[in-house]
Formats: sequence, structure tokens, C-alpha cells
Amino acid sequence: MKADTAPTKVHLLGIRHHGPGSARSVVTALDAIRPSAVLVEAPADIQSALRWVGDPGLVPPVALLGYVVAAPARALFAPFAAFSPEWQAIAWANMNEIEVRAIDLPMANTFAGADGDDAAAELVADAAPSDPLRALALAAGDTDPERWWEDVIEHRGDGTPAFESVADAMAAARDGTVTSVGEERREAHMRRAIRAAIKDGHESIAVICGAWHVPALDVTAHAVKADTATLRGLPKVKVAAAWVPWTHRRLTQASGYGAGVVSPGWYRHVFNHPGPDGVARFFVDAARVLRDRGLSASPDHLIGATRLADSLAAMRGRPRPGLAEVLDAADSVMGGLDLVRSELVVGDALGSVSVHAPQVPLARDLAKEQKTARLKPDAAVKIVEVDLRTPIGLRKSRLLHRLLALGVPWGVPEEGRGSSGTFRETWRVAWEPELSVRLVERSGYGTTVASAASARLIERGREASGLNGLISVLEAALFADLSEAVQPCVMRLAEQAATDPDIGELMDAVVPLANALRYGDVRGTDASLMRTVFDGIVVRILAGAAVACGQLDDDAAVEMVERLAGVQSALAVLGHHAREHDFPALLDQLASARNVHGLVQGRATRLLHDGGSWQAIDVENRLSQALSPGTPSVVGAAFIEGFLAGSGTVLVHDADLLGVVDRWLSSLTPVAFDAALVLLRRTFGGFESAQRRQIMMLLMGQMALRDVGFGVDVDPVRSAEALRTVRHLLGLALADVTAESDEVLV
Repeated sequence: MKADTAPTKVHLLGIRHHGPGSARSVVTALDAIRPSAVLVEAPADIQSALRWVGDPGLVPPVALLGYVVAAPARALFAPFAAFSPEWQAIAWANMNEIEVRAIDLPMANTFAGADGDDAAAELVADAAPSDPLRALALAAGDTDPERWWEDVIEHRGDGTPAFESVADAMAAARDGTVTSVGEERREAHMRRAIRAAIKDGHESIAVICGAWHVPALDVTAHAVKADTATLRGLPKVKVAAAWVPWTHRRLTQASGYGAGVVSPGWYRHVFNHPGPDGVARFFVDAARVLRDRGLSASPDHLIGATRLADSLAAMRGRPRPGLAEVLDAADSVMGGLDLVRSELVVGDALGSVSVHAPQVPLARDLAKEQKTARLKPDAAVKIVEVDLRTPIGLRKSRLLHRLLALGVPWGVPEEGRGSSGTFRETWRVAWEPELSVRLVERSGYGTTVASAASARLIERGREASGLNGLISVLEAALFADLSEAVQPCVMRLAEQAATDPDIGELMDAVVPLANALRYGDVRGTDASLMRTVFDGIVVRILAGAAVACGQLDDDAAVEMVERLAGVQSALAVLGHHAREHDFPALLDQLASARNVHGLVQGRATRLLHDGGSWQAIDVENRLSQALSPGTPSVVGAAFIEGFLAGSGTVLVHDADLLGVVDRWLSSLTPVAFDAALVLLRRTFGGFESAQRRQIMMLLMGQMALRDVGFGVDVDPVRSAEALRTVRHLLGLALADVTAESDEVLV
């Protein structure tokens, strides 16, 4: 710099990150200073991304996502809101075509010396461990540092800068404190950047930094050699940065973000509506929110709440109402405090990023897909109904399924709202900023959503160890319409199914495989290769199930009956030809085989009945055989349990079958009845109460029609106790004793 050149004026503007009053003061100061360069406390290696601040397509809240290229999971966020002083300073400089420089320690150094969490903590730290705000507030006679700072700085409605006072206060707060190694490096780097701007000939420089750093950024008070020594030899890693959408909820301290604020929605309101009128405007917004939810909010409420907030501020010695006074007034006069907190104090604002702004290619492709599918990312949870019969519905479904396959769960299918084989899907969707990190992590799989999802599913298919794991991958590929991933997974499934000796695992596999095939039919997807695999698995089940069902213990029999029901259901879903003859033939064999557990025999009989292969007379004959006196009572009870399968409908609608069961129970000796009682109680306890009541009334009705009673010498007291016991076994309340039952006793 030449000797006759006037010394550069460096203006240190100490702010609080995400402070609305600080943001207004920064803009006011910049208008007055008109600097030739604006230096901002932000990692130096994101400077190229700052030129997008102020672009119409980059709408805050947004964040700069920094990550290690070789390990994208190591990432950190630098969030910006509209009321962030740094955002306002950068936007002002870009609008006025003033040079902007990021001066904080580069992420390349920060990541090299710390893991992701430590790096994030270093980047966004707003105050030293000594908590200067608390010290200053106590010195001013206020025990609440947040309230003190808001009264002094953030709620100043006129936007008058107080940077000199802030600098003096922070100098006093830093006096006697020890700076950490990380802070030393950051401040040394910022001082070096300020010197570089001075050397470049700038006459007036504005530095926007955290208030805590202001006393340390006086370049005249620190030696160049000392700063050089502090920064010499710092390790580096290759990093990259991209803009990602952010939310107000993620700006809150409760979300885990280190430099967050308690009430981002309130801060945005204070920034947009400074001064006394802002409080009244807040109550207008609160009234609108309450009315939208069907609650009352009249003009009298607004007037009363505004007056009460002013009165509370005066009583509490505050210069103007703050958030506490506003919420207390709203709760007292208007009600709906939880709703006001959620909608206005925090808020669900979600920013947006221009497709031209720095993004990973995968994120850029996702933005295009979202536009094509007419699915706008939103921080609020929404339920999206998808009709697969429409082109737009298919696009939505494919996109959401592809993101699920990629491990980016923007949407989650709702249980019970849509199902396999139907034309409807129901999704619960909500975009969280963490999903942006997932996109960066998954960017190594491909540059488009489709290619990346396919690559990840192929990888999962190679790693899957069992048939069910492979089928889950196939389902994901089929639902997402990723044919490139379907074929290799089907080939591996065919190989494993052909050599898997476990018939039970094959039976477990047919249900999800059938659902996947049925779902593919609904979507018009070609799944012929998978159908061939399904047919092969069915052939192996038919050949080996009879042997697999032999000599099972109780626990294994319970599993097998569910597997048999699942196979029949899978065949029915697809209308498979084996359902007509081959599978009923297998069930017929199981229903009569002596080496098969009674539970399996009973379920095979029930499946034959439900599938229409056996008529009522066939079922009654098999039931009579299973419940004959020569059959052990425990075996007969197991048969009944398997046959009824948790539902008494078949007994309610078939009087002959009910009679068979009734006669078998009546024929049991006391010892046999006691032995079978536990199984019978479990069987009948699984019925719905209405079914149990109907069965009881049917039995009583049959006795009445046949004029069958208990004889003329019945003891009414003892018989009443017997009926109570029966009703207890059937799960009926004592109140169900009716006049009709009394007639039967007589």
C-alpha cells in the first residue's frame, strides 16, 4: 500500500447468529458505511457458493452443507434464515455488487482435525464456554441472559446499530478467559483474511462476525508471525459444499443444532415487523391460526391481548413486550397456546434451492423428479393419496419408492391405507434436512435417482443371505419400477431357491413373492421372470411339504399351520393353477396322515373347507374321525384348534359341524376333559365375543328343539354354577344369563 494512501477503515460488526435485531442493524450499518468489501464469518472454502445469496431461487431457510468428498457421511451444516445477519449482509453486498469474502477457518482444515460432530460444533459455536451473555446480563442486573440480549439488541425496533457498545461489552467479557485451540485457529485465520483484504487495497471493510470474536479481530493488536505459526501445517481433506433446504424447526436449539434459537418463527416475525406494532400484528396472525382450526378469536381478543402484553412488559421491567409476555397474553385472552407455539413461535417454514445453485448431481435430479411428479418438499407432515391408474400417480409412487430403495425415506407407506394388489397407495411424507445428507451419502451410487436406486438395490441383492432378504429387494425394485435391479436379483433368487433344502423357508417366501407379483400386475410391470421363479418354488413346496410336516413338535406345528395358510393365500392372490388340484391334494394328504400333528391336520381340513375342495359332509366325516372315541382327547383338541383357526364362524354357520363338536365334547370323560381343557380354552378364547355368544345360544336352541334337558331332579343351584363355568370357558359374562337359559334348565 502506498504511503499517501489513507489507512483502511475496518468496521467490526459483532452480531448474534440468527438475531433479527442484529440483522437489521447490519443492514443499517452497511447502508451508512458503504464498504468496498464485506467479510463474513463463514468457512473460507464455501465462498463461491455465497454468490447465490439473494438469488430468487434460493429462499431461506437454507443451509450450506459441507462434507468430505471421500466420506460424505462426515458432514456439517451452516444454516441461514432470512433474519440471519450473515444472510442479510451477503445479500446486501451481492445486490450492491460489493465483493464478499468468507474468512473463517476452511472446512478442509476443520474436518481434517475433528470428526463430523466436533467440526460442526467448531463451525457454529456462538459463544465461549464462559457464556458471556450470562456474565453481561448479571452485570446489568438480569438473571436471564436471553431476555437481556433480546431487550438490548434483538427487539430494538429502530434498527439503530449498537456495535461499539457490543464490542466494549465483549472485550470486558473476554478479559481473563482462555481461548481454546480451535478458537485460536479460527480467529487467526479471520485476522489473516482481514489483512489480505487490506493488502488488496480496500478502503473500507465491513466484517460481520459473532460478537464474541470482535475483540480478537483487531489486526493491529496481534502479530502476523504469531497467526502464521498458529495456522502452519494444519492438515487438510478434500471437501465440497452444496445448498440444501432447511427448516425453522431445525433452527431450534431443541433440534440439536448448536447455534440454534428457541423461537425461529417469532424471530422472523420480529425481523419483518419491528417496533411496537409488531406485537399487535403477531396477535392478528395468532387469530388467523386459531380461526383456521375452528377456534374463536374476535377483535376484542386482539385488543385485550395487545394491552395485556404491554402491561406485563411494564410490570416485569422490560422496555417492550417480548416472547414471554406475548405468549402469556395469548394464553390468557385467546387460548390455543400449543397451536400458537407450533405454528408461529417455531413454524414449519421450509426453504428452497435453485436448480442452478451448487448441489450434488443426485439432488439436482431429485429436484427435477419432484417437479415432474408434482411433489413439493415440505417440512410439515402430509398424507398423500396416490392413484396408480393415473400417470401422475405412477410418477409419485415410483419416485417415493425409489427414494426408499435409496435409503432416503422422504415418504413412508401408511399401514392399512393401501395394500398389495390395489390401485391405491397412502404415503406419509415430510422432508427433513437430514435427508439432504443422505442424498450426498448416496451420490456415489449414481447421478440420477433411478440409477442410484438401482445400483443400491443390486448391491443389497448381492449381500442378501436368505430368500426373504432377496424378495424384499425384489419388492423394492418392482415397486420402484427399476428393471435393471429386478433381473440380477431374480436370477440370484432362482439359484438360491433351487438349492435351498428348507421347505419352511420356501413357504415363507411365497407370500411376499406373490404380493410383489400382484403389485407388479397392478402397475403394469413385466415380472415374467419372477413368475417363473414363483412357479418353481411352488413345485418344490408341493414335493416336500408332506415330509416337512411329519413328526413336528407343538411349536413347529404352530409355525407350519401359518405357512400352509400363507401358501393357500399366495396361490389365491395370483389365481395360480396349483390352487385347483395340486395344493388341495397335498392338504388332503396332510389332513389324514397319522404322523402329522393334530394342529396341522385340523388346519389342512379347514383350508380344504375354505377353498371349496371339500363339501360340508367331507369335513364332517373327517371331523368325526378326528374326534372319535379312539382318538386321544389331546390330539382331538389340537385338531379342533387347527380347524377353527381363531374363528368360530364355521361353527356359527354350519349346524352339522357344531353338532359334531358338541357331541365330541359331551362324550369326553372327566379325565379326558381336564386334559383337553387348556387347548379348548385357548381355541374358544380366540373367538370374538359375539361368535361365542351365538354358539352358546345355538346349542341351547338345539337342546330346546329336541326337548332335551338335564332331567327332572336337577339341583338349580348346582346347575347354575355349571352354566357359569361353561360361560366362563366361552368368555361370556355372567350378565349374559338370560331367561332363555333358565327355560333350558327347567
